[in-house]
Amino acid sequence: MKLNAFYKSPIFLKSIFVVSIFAIFFISAITYKHINLLNNSAKWVNHSYDINLELERLFSYLKDSETGQRGFLITKDSTFLEPYLNSKEKIAHSFKIVKSYTKNDPAQENNLRKLELYINKRQNYLSSALHLSLKKPLGDSEIEQKLLIGKQTMDSVRSQINTMILLEKENLKSRELSYKDTIKVTPVFIYITLLITIVLISISYIRINRDLHKLQLSNNRLTVLNESSNLAEIVGNFGSWQLNIDNDEYTFSDNIYRLLGCEPQSFKNGQQDFLKYVHIEDKTYFEGITSSKLEKDNLPAFTYRIITKDKKLRYFRTTGRIVTNKSGQNILIGTTSDVTDEVLASLSLEQQNIELEASNKELVAFNYVASHDLQEPLRKIQTFISRLSDKEYDSLSDSGKEYITRIHSSVERMRILIDDLLQYSRANKTEKIFEKVSLNDLLENAKFDLAQSIEEKGALIHHEVLPKMTVIPFQIQQLFINLIGNSLKYSKENVTPEIKISSKRVTALEENMIPKNTKDKFYKITFEDNGIGFEQEYAEKIFILFNRLHNKNEYAGTGIGLAICKKIVENHKGYIFAEGKPNEGSKFTIFLSEDC
Repeated sequence: MKLNAFYKSPIFLKSIFVVSIFAIFFISAITYKHINLLNNSAKWVNHSYDINLELERLFSYLKDSETGQRGFLITKDSTFLEPYLNSKEKIAHSFKIVKSYTKNDPAQENNLRKLELYINKRQNYLSSALHLSLKKPLGDSEIEQKLLIGKQTMDSVRSQINTMILLEKENLKSRELSYKDTIKVTPVFIYITLLITIVLISISYIRINRDLHKLQLSNNRLTVLNESSNLAEIVGNFGSWQLNIDNDEYTFSDNIYRLLGCEPQSFKNGQQDFLKYVHIEDKTYFEGITSSKLEKDNLPAFTYRIITKDKKLRYFRTTGRIVTNKSGQNILIGTTSDVTDEVLASLSLEQQNIELEASNKELVAFNYVASHDLQEPLRKIQTFISRLSDKEYDSLSDSGKEYITRIHSSVERMRILIDDLLQYSRANKTEKIFEKVSLNDLLENAKFDLAQSIEEKGALIHHEVLPKMTVIPFQIQQLFINLIGNSLKYSKENVTPEIKISSKRVTALEENMIPKNTKDKFYKITFEDNGIGFEQEYAEKIFILFNRLHNKNEYAGTGIGLAICKKIVENHKGYIFAEGKPNEGSKFTIFLSEDC
């Protein structure tokens, strides 16, 4: 399957072309190589010929020198010495040429050194014989001895020259054999390479024809897709456009014109004509769209007003991003949508939010005033009940005394309820100012506020070192007060209350209680006591406002304290959970986000 997919891919066609071009270059390289071989072969033939010719010329100069010597010895005529005298310079020049020809050839260089030795020796004996002939007769034994050694030296020169000529012929023969071996294989290589090239080009031709057919089918599908895109723009109430940043040339889709109330392609001047429909106060949004800064940044979405051709006010939203085409041009492509319904709905919602905010402010003000105004009659009732109890209590009947006690208890519960309502309202509505503080300090403040209850109960509070966090200080302190107070309130009779507070750093993935759709890190703080506990089925209900698990006559309270705890934890992007076992105790687990 993979091989078949590769065969059908454009990469395969490109590979064929690359291989074909490589084959053509390979043939050219082989041809060039063998032309060079021919040139080198001719060059070495000429080189060997030049060496042999120069060696023959060198030997000829030596023979001329020897002939001149003989003529002088026989006739004593100095004219015979001219060839001898001239030959020295010619021999030196010829030897220099041979030396240059045999450079980089170790064998010939070695032979040349021997030849040079023999030539120098021969010339020395020629010179010695000539000088002796001036003093002694020709038949003198010493002269004959010199001539004999000179003849032998001349034979050595002749032999050495023949050796060099034979070596040069052998080199030439080996080069010719190498050339013949190479030239024999060359036609086969060229033929095979040409055959492969023809096959590859044929395959390429077949593939190109197939691709042309596919291209035609793709063009047909593209036409259908373009029509589908136009239909989608009409249904979706949007249009598309392009801006060539290099030449500031705009292209609008047909639906852009329809959104403006115009016939498709009814204007050609791009942004200049489009701006005629833009509200005069919103034209500044379009400044800089054609500037160079768009080569680095995309066009952020912005909303503006349009006056259509039939003078209707509409809201448009435009966004775009820059792409670079294969020609290296920077193209800003974008969409423009008619968002009139969305904007009008948003404006309506914004107005409703304003009205709701005003209503909330009035409600908060009413809550605050009502709560504080209720404090005054409560204080008066408490004052008069106290005076009545102090002065008239003994003169009252038993039923009157009971009524006084019940009135006093009801007033006290109402005062606590009003205080808790104010506290809940404060946790829900107060301005959330976060500060980095030590939770240990807030815990100590909470213990100080509860010092009287802790002392009365004889409670023991054990806690680990708590971290420093960015929190709303007074809310976290209130959270600690409520949780510790809850444990004190629901402690067992005749049992010393013990509260254990622990803390550790965790991630959401480590804890089953935290939703797994977050990767946040948390501080897990637990409050565990040995009080009366509760059934686990009530673990969520205890956080509901005004919800109580016990009769008001059994335990004092308003059912607001734990609701306040949950609200405070939510204000810090955290979670709170409760666990309980009857007569064993309760455990409250808090997760406070590090990034609250």
